[in-house]
Amino acid sequence: MGQEITRTQFEESDFIAFRQKLARETTLLKQVIERNSCSKQPPVAGFELEAWLVDRAMRPAPVNKQYLETLNDPLASAELAKFNFELNCEPAPLTGNVFGQLHERLERTWQNAVRHAERMDHSAVMIGILPTLAQSDLHLGNMSEMHRYRALNEQILQARGMPIHIDIHGLEHLRFDHYDVMIESATTSFQTHIQLPLKWAHHFYNASLIASAPVVAISANSPFLFGKELWHETRIPLFEQAAETGGYNGAARGPLHRVSFGSGYLRQSVFECFEENLGHFPPLLPVNQDTDAEQFAHLRLHNGTIWRWNRPLIGFDADGTPHIRIEHRTPASGPTPVDAIANAAFYFGLAQNLCEQAMQHGLPLTFPAAKDNFYHAARHGLDSTLVWSDGSRHRIEQLLQTEFLPRAVKGLQSFGVNASDIDDYLGIIRQRLANKQNGCGWQRRYARKHQHDFAAMTRSYLKNQNSGKPVGEWQ
Repeated sequence: MGQEITRTQFEESDFIAFRQKLARETTLLKQVIERNSCSKQPPVAGFELEAWLVDRAMRPAPVNKQYLETLNDPLASAELAKFNFELNCEPAPLTGNVFGQLHERLERTWQNAVRHAERMDHSAVMIGILPTLAQSDLHLGNMSEMHRYRALNEQILQARGMPIHIDIHGLEHLRFDHYDVMIESATTSFQTHIQLPLKWAHHFYNASLIASAPVVAISANSPFLFGKELWHETRIPLFEQAAETGGYNGAARGPLHRVSFGSGYLRQSVFECFEENLGHFPPLLPVNQDTDAEQFAHLRLHNGTIWRWNRPLIGFDADGTPHIRIEHRTPASGPTPVDAIANAAFYFGLAQNLCEQAMQHGLPLTFPAAKDNFYHAARHGLDSTLVWSDGSRHRIEQLLQTEFLPRAVKGLQSFGVNASDIDDYLGIIRQRLANKQNGCGWQRRYARKHQHDFAAMTRSYLKNQNSGKPVGEWQ
């Protein structure tokens, strides 16, 4: 959930000073973008993977402090809950055998994490929502020992002025209140990043909005929460409701939310997102830093507390030149390293093809249609129907075969990705589609066959995960 901070308590003067620095940095970013002073490097890809630690009973194990200290891997870090952790990777140019490279890096890092968990008599699991998780696990005693999380908990609850209310209608209905932000830790994801030249970053952002529906459907891996069968990708409504704080002037519940699909397509540049951040979202972590405005420290910290499913980021090249990245947050974690990389290949290729179309001919969907598609796909997964460019609804299976997968191939070819990488990783997506089995589908079938024995299901999931076979092949 972002960078660590040094304080947990703030005064009104902290908020005033932070907002002043945020406004100054936002104005500077506008100038940098207008001067076209951002990096012009060709596309670079990377990712972050969130995962779980479980004990021998397949229950959450709140041991990430000891685990990470003894793992001693600079690519691993703590997440909100003591039973979660995150793995990062070194980015790679998005061309050639990029997905083979990323797969090898993830596999090496993941297997090291798995072996280390086993040495502690635990297991590491990559899954969107752990099926054995109970609401009683989500308390402040299980929050990771980081100032950032303590401060976020206090500020979000203060902004809301009421308990966190969760109300999710899926195949079953789950409704409850929670009294801290630990409910957010129930959701773990696989987040991809792409660094892009400024001139087409906002087009790629818009394309990512359209691509989000097919990506979230094919990668769904979170059907259960607290024993209830809900959406195919239950992370989506859960995270949105768990952090449902909005803007200024008492608008704590809207109109713009910190976790959302966004408010519309970008028109001229990604600056519009940062302008919206400044104008609509009060700072949650007003940590004033003694840095030059050119480092955008306050702008980046503030942006890290606004969790759009597709989020522009500001970073820096090795020579200090600012660059733009688009973070895509819709896929769940897992089910295996190869599945995660296949999800990335599908997303990058599809978004690139849609981006090229947008730059030449305009976008194929209105923003409301793209947004409706996203939530429909998150709820119904591979059973959903989506609106496409002809204005009609189509079964997503048909669109994947005739539109989305062919577009993904063309997009990856445009990046210069090797044919073998395209065939290997999009072949995994095709296999899922042919067998109609993603992580969600496998979990649902297992649960129905085995009387919803979630511990046994998690144990079987873990065995399949450790086999390395993509989820489309799981029995």
